[in-house]
Amino acid sequence: MPHPKPTDGELAILHILWEHGTCTVKEIHRSLAEGRDLPYTTVLSALQSMHDKGLVQRDSSQRQHVYRAALEEKEARRTLVDDLLDKAFRGSALELVAHALESERTSLEDLETLRRLIAEKRRSQP
Repeated sequence: MPHPKPTDGELAILHILWEHGTCTVKEIHRSLAEGRDLPYTTVLSALQSMHDKGLVQRDSSQRQHVYRAALEEKEARRTLVDDLLDKAFRGSALELVAHALESERTSLEDLETLRRLIAEKRRSQP
């Protein structure tokens, strides 16, 4: 069964777990709350909801519960990009890439990487 699409808040938590592997609620709260007022209970509630959805796994064997991502980063990206493709670009990968290339964020290094990926994709086509 596929995982649900994570919300922005859930994605922020998943990024922390992908980076660190496993974390307690306290560690996740500390990372998320840097420079802003974020109640601990908000993070705890989000993690409980994410556990119910199957986005995280929880080890309850110790006093402090330890969480880890149940969703791989690559799978989350695929789900989010597919959703964006459908909603914003009517399913057109070409339109998505063209839009990304128009962005000022696209570096020369990015363009070289894209050329290489396109060449590899062409070679793998029958």
